[in-house]
Amino acid sequence: MAIIGVYEARTKFSELLDRVARGERFVITRRGVPVAVIEPVAPQRRRKVEEVIEEIKKFRKKHRHRLNGLDIKELIEEGRM
Repeated sequence: MAIIGVYEARTKFSELLDRVARGERFVITRRGVPVAVIEPVAPQRRRKVEEVIEEIKKFRKKHRHRLNGLDIKELIEEGRM
């Protein structure tokens, strides 16, 4: 892990980010004292569409939306008649 001073990090920030995106890690120091670590973020796991749909269905069953005791779904259906 490379060590870099705050002044250099500030003046070369864009280049530093490009290097971090390629996997490098840096310790930023102020007057020789480490104050921060810059490292790549972990890649986000992409969820399957089916998994998200199931989660939405479970949420809807658990949280019946009501408006002062009126069921929103019933109101929608009533408006369709």
